[in-house]
Amino acid sequence: MSRRIYVKDQAEIAKMRVAGRVNATALEEVKSIIRPGVTTAALDEVAYTVIGDHGGKPTFKGYPGPYPYPATLTVSVNREMVHGIPSGRVLKAGDIVSIDCGTTLDGFVGDSAFTIGVGEISKEAERLIRVTRESLAKGIAQMRQGHRLGDVSSAIQKHVEGHGYHVPRKYTGHGVGREMHEAPQVPNFGTPGTGPRLKKGMTIALEPMVLAGTPRTRVLADQWTVVSRDNSLTAHFEHTVAVTGDEPLILTRL
Repeated sequence: MSRRIYVKDQAEIAKMRVAGRVNATALEEVKSIIRPGVTTAALDEVAYTVIGDHGGKPTFKGYPGPYPYPATLTVSVNREMVHGIPSGRVLKAGDIVSIDCGTTLDGFVGDSAFTIGVGEISKEAERLIRVTRESLAKGIAQMRQGHRLGDVSSAIQKHVEGHGYHVPRKYTGHGVGREMHEAPQVPNFGTPGTGPRLKKGMTIALEPMVLAGTPRTRVLADQWTVVSRDNSLTAHFEHTVAVTGDEPLILTRL
C-alpha cells in the first residue's frame, strides 16, 4: 500500500459512484437468495454474474495473498470475521453470514459488505448485527472535511465497546480508488483529534468488524479466513465513502 493519500476530483468520484452502484447491485442480488440450504459458492456465482453483466471485474478475484484469492466474494459465517472463501458449504438456519465484495469498473473500485441472518436467528445475533451496522453509520457521520481520521475510528470504537463488543486491532478500513487498498489505513479504534485531516476528495472504505467475545483473532489453515479466537460470533459492515464539502457521500449505496 502506498503511503500517499490520493485525493480524487469530481470526475473520478463519479466513476467510483458507478463502480459502487454495480457493487451494491451485486450485493443486493446475493442478499435476495440467502436462505437455509444455499451454498456459499452459489452466492459467489450470483455476484460474479452481476458484476460481469455490468461490464465490471471482481476486484477480489486473484488478489495477492498467501495465494491469489480464488473468488468474487468473501463469505464469512458465524465465527468467521472476514476473508471466508466460498465453497460447497451449506448455510443453515440460525447462521449469520458476512458478505464482502469489490467491483472494478472503468479503472476504479467500489468495496462494500454486509452481515445478515439466515432464517431465524438469535436475539444476541440480531443485536450484534444491529450494533455493527450502527457503528458504520457513526463512522460515516464523522467523514467530514476538517475532521481527523481519529474522529472516525473513535466513533466506531466507542459505539462498539459501549455495547460490550470488541474490534480487532489487526484488520482495518482503508483508502480506496484506483486500487482496492490505498492509504490511509483506518482502524476501528482510535483517539479523537488525531491522525490525518480529512480533505475533500478523499475516498475511504470504512469497515467495522465486530467480535462478540474477544478482540483476538486467528487465521485458518486455508490461509485466508480470519476467525474469532474464542469462536464467538462476528459481524462486518462496509461502505466506500467520499469526503465532500458537505455531507459524506456513500458511493456503494444504490
